Amino acid sequence: MVFALPSRLRLTPLACACLLAGLTACNDNQTSQTYVAPTAPTGLGYAASADSNPTAAPYIDNGASNQRGKACMATLETNAGVRVVAGFLDIWEPRTRLVDAGVTAPADGSCPAVTSSDWSGLPDSATDGTVKNPSVHAYNIHYVEQLTANRTPAQELAAYLDDRRGKNYSVSDGMGPLTDAWRAGSKQTTTITDIPADATSVKYDDKGNNRGLGSDSNADMGLAVDFINALSVDGSTEPAKRFFKYARPWRWSSAVKVVPALEPAKSSTPNTDGGFISGHSAEGVRDSLAMAYLVPERYQEMLARGLELGENRILAGMHSPLDVIGGRMQALAVVAYNLHRSEVSSLKQSAYTQTHHWLNQQLGLSDDNALWQVAHSGSQDRFADHDQIKADYLRRLTFGFTPIAATDKPAVVPKGAEILLETRLPYLSNEQRRVVLQSTALPSGYPLMDDAEGWGRLNLFAAADGYGRFDGDVDLLMDAAEGGFHASDRWRNDIGGAGKLTKRGSGSLLLCGHNSWTGGTDLQEGTLQASSNSALGAGDLYQRGGTLQVNSALQIGGHYTQQAGAILHSVLGNDGAGRLTIKGDAVLAGELQVTLQAGYQPTVGDTLQLLRCGALHGAFSKVTLAGYTVTPLYSANGVQLRIDGRPS
Repeated sequence: MVFALPSRLRLTPLACACLLAGLTACNDNQTSQTYVAPTAPTGLGYAASADSNPTAAPYIDNGASNQRGKACMATLETNAGVRVVAGFLDIWEPRTRLVDAGVTAPADGSCPAVTSSDWSGLPDSATDGTVKNPSVHAYNIHYVEQLTANRTPAQELAAYLDDRRGKNYSVSDGMGPLTDAWRAGSKQTTTITDIPADATSVKYDDKGNNRGLGSDSNADMGLAVDFINALSVDGSTEPAKRFFKYARPWRWSSAVKVVPALEPAKSSTPNTDGGFISGHSAEGVRDSLAMAYLVPERYQEMLARGLELGENRILAGMHSPLDVIGGRMQALAVVAYNLHRSEVSSLKQSAYTQTHHWLNQQLGLSDDNALWQVAHSGSQDRFADHDQIKADYLRRLTFGFTPIAATDKPAVVPKGAEILLETRLPYLSNEQRRVVLQSTALPSGYPLMDDAEGWGRLNLFAAADGYGRFDGDVDLLMDAAEGGFHASDRWRNDIGGAGKLTKRGSGSLLLCGHNSWTGGTDLQEGTLQASSNSALGAGDLYQRGGTLQVNSALQIGGHYTQQAGAILHSVLGNDGAGRLTIKGDAVLAGELQVTLQAGYQPTVGDTLQLLRCGALHGAFSKVTLAGYTVTPLYSANGVQLRIDGRPS
C-alpha cells in the first residue's frame, strides 16, 4: 500500500506539523520555533594518501636484477630478490654476503668476479653462518618439529601433493565451484593424485603440464595461461637461497620428520640446497595471485590457497616458517613487478576478458554479475567459510612469531603495489587502493617482515575486504553499468578513523563490519546496505538520494537526514533487524520501503517499531509494505508501522 502524506500531518503526541529545515516546527504547547536541520557531514576535508619509502629502491623498477651467476647482481645492494628479504640478516648472518653458493660469475666491468662459496650446507660446520637471534631461530626450527610430529594423514597427503604436483595445478582447486571449468579452459593436467605405495619415484615426476596450454595451442583460455606464465618472469628464488645459505629444517634438527614418501626428494648436495627462501611457497603465491587477478570473484579463496601451499611445505618437513614467509614476500613483489612490465600491461585485459568469457560460457551465465554467486555456490568448497579462511590466512602470515621490534611503526606501501588490487577493487583509484593496503597492513615488528618497501606487512586478504580505516575522506564512485564489483561489492573490515564516506554512482555497497569511523556518511546515489548494527560508523548519516537498505538493527551515532527522493529500505526480521536507532535527530522526507526477511511474518494488527531517535522532524512521503496495507504512526521520537491488513 502507498501512504500519501496529508497536507497537515498529526504527530502523536504533537498536534502540529514537523517540517524540514527552515520551516516551522511545533512543541507540545504548540508554540512555534524554527528548526534547523543537520547539514551534510564535512569529514576531514581531505583524502588520505599512502606514501612509499623514498629511500627504498622500488622492486617494480629493479625486479630484473633478481639473477644468479652475474657479478653485478650478486650483492644485497644489487639484487632485488635478495634485498626484499634482507630482514633475515637480523636473524642469520650467512657465510658470505654474496650470491655464491655453488655459483661462479666472471668479472663484469667494475664488478669483481664471484667465486663459489665454501659453505658446506650443513649446520654447525666450520663453514656455516651465524645465528644472530637465537630465540627466533630456535622457534623457527621448533615450529617444524612440532608440526611434523603431529601432522595427520590428510595433512601428509596434502603436503606430498603440493610438493610433487605442478604448483599451479595444485592451487587451482582454490577456484572451488569454478575449478572444473578453469582446468578445462586452461587444459591443465597432472599425473599425481595420491601418495605412491612405493616411494622410489624421482623428485619432480609429474608428467602433467602444470599451468596448462598457452595461446599458441589453446583458443579457450590460452591467454590466461600466458598471463600466469608472464607473472613468474624473473621470479627465481635461487638468488636468495644462494645468498643467505641457510639450511633446510631437517638438516638443523633430526626431530623434523619429512613426509616418508618425500625422502627421495631430499637433495644430496646441501651446499646448493638452501632453505631460505622457499621456492614452492613463492611459486604457489605467484600463481594463486595471478589467478585471483583473473578471477577476482575468488580473490580471497585463491590467496588462501597460496598460503596453504606454503604451510604444506612446513608440514612436509622441507621448509621452516621463515622460509615460507620470505617466499611469500618475494612473490608479491615479483607479481607487482611483472604486472607493470609493458608486455604484461598489454596482455592482462585480454586474458581477463577471455577468462570471464570462457567461465560464463561454461557455466551458462549471461554476464559477470552472476559469476560471484556461482563462484560461491559449491557445497563441497573447502574455502567457503570466510571467517575460517581469514583466520587461517592471518595465522599463516606470521606463524605465531612474536614481534622483535616496535609494533607501532607506520606502514608504507611499496611503489606500484596497488596493482595487486586492480581487479578486486576496480572502482577505486590507484591512490585509494594504496590507502586500502596501508590501512589493512600488519603491525610492524615481526621477524623478517619489516622490509624497507613494505612487502612483508601487506595483508591482501584484508585489503580485499575494503578499507581498514578512513584516515581521510573517501569518495566512492560505483557504476553498476560496468558490471562485476562495480555493480555490487561488500566491505567486511571493521573500519575506524575520523574520515567521511561519500557514496556516489549506481552501484551497491554492503557494509558488514563493526565500524567506528566518526566523519559521517553522505549517501548520494546507488545503494548502501547496512548489515551490522554499527555498519555506518559513529557519525551522521546524510541521505541526499539513493537507497539505504537496513538489514540489521542499525545504530546511527549522530543525526539521520533523508531528503526528498531518497529511499529508506527496511528489511524487517527478528532481533531488531531492519530497525534504526538514531542517537541524534531524524529528519524525514523521502520514501520508506519495507520488506520482510524470510521466515519473519507479522500479524495483522501488529504495530512494529521502525525508527527511534532523539527528535523526529518531517515524515515519509510514501510508505509501502508488499502484501499488506499499513499505516505509519509518528511520535516525537520515532516511527511505528501498524499492519492493517492485506489488500482485497
